[in-house]
Amino acid sequence: EVHPVESGGGSVQAGGSLRLSCAASGYDSRRHCIGWFRQAPGKEREGLASISADGTTHYKESVRGRFTISQDSAKNTLYLQMDNLKPDDTAMYYCAATFPPCSFSDYDVLSYWGQGTQVTVAS
Repeated sequence: EVHPVESGGGSVQAGGSLRLSCAASGYDSRRHCIGWFRQAPGKEREGLASISADGTTHYKESVRGRFTISQDSAKNTLYLQMDNLKPDDTAMYYCAATFPPCSFSDYDVLSYWGQGTQVTVAS
């Protein structure tokens, strides 16, 4: 099993940056996909960025160029660098891992989800 634990959320002004971390015990970069998701109040959860088991990165188009996903395999830690944050980025951010296939829609109730970290962007 994979046990993701997110950290790094907080409150920032529009245009600011945050870096989220996800410590994922049990994660094996050769076997699992891992990614970042978010859910704002009243909205559906959406995939933001992920890394497939072959190392390929995927991004939601609306965050490409502002958000960067990376990992430190030696530390089993995933990161999401978020720059030029906007009020619409306000949401609970989750880290999740799953087995391939690795599209955003393949992360489901059988995947391994963290508890989330809140990001609030003030205008």
